[in-house]
Amino acid sequence: MSIPAEGYPLTAAVSPRVQVVDTTGSTNADVVAAVIDDPDAWPHLSLLLTNDQRAGRGRLDRTWTTPPGTALAVSVVVSVPGIPAASRGWIPLVAGAAMTTAVANQLLGTGHAARLKWPNDVLLDLAKLCGILAEAIPGRPDAVVIGAGVNTRMPRTDLPVATATSFEAAGLECDDDRLLADYLTALDGHLSALVEAGGDAVAAGVHADVEALCSTIGSDVTVSLPDGSKLEGRARSIDAEGRLVVADAGDVLTAVSAGDVVHVR
Repeated sequence: MSIPAEGYPLTAAVSPRVQVVDTTGSTNADVVAAVIDDPDAWPHLSLLLTNDQRAGRGRLDRTWTTPPGTALAVSVVVSVPGIPAASRGWIPLVAGAAMTTAVANQLLGTGHAARLKWPNDVLLDLAKLCGILAEAIPGRPDAVVIGAGVNTRMPRTDLPVATATSFEAAGLECDDDRLLADYLTALDGHLSALVEAGGDAVAAGVHADVEALCSTIGSDVTVSLPDGSKLEGRARSIDAEGRLVVADAGDVLTAVSAGDVVHVR
């Protein structure tokens, strides 16, 4: 799919800068470099998007590539001076929640469902539709770039793994402009709530919002931890710091701040 001639008017009504490129290696890398070069040109909620990203990156430096025209790659700059450093671990979680809400808005009346997989994968009918990567900007401690890749028009035969999906594979049409506008609106709302609450996600209502969307809670999971070990158990909750709380077979609780999560059932 080529870039629409009408552009992205709904998105532009929310964002102060909507930059569209035909193709790029990584929208996150481009935006990080651009903000370092000219920060004033990239105010809060500015974004860069393409439907042809050639060298996208996910968590743990995994590569993320898709056939041209089959996925939407977008990177958004958020300015977060009002959120204490100790609370900024919530930023990728609220980005996942915001995208889950935006996807859910696309599904109204279809019988399909969008859910959040901790920490910030967006699921469509329990298969991965979107991944998110948040990155700090060197030299700009109060700015974060949040990249998202949404499988929009990817045929089932092009899906990289059996656990992935796309709007097209589910028999759905995605309104990219509406999706982005809803995503930015929800994201800004969550961030503003965190600022008003001094970074307290519980008081802000952000904690409850994320937990309500998260299908990981109540699921039996296997968590691959950064040190190479694995934690098996049932995901009980998300704590006040945004960590996943897992109960093992002996009902011992462990709070996980990073790791790959597999839903066993």
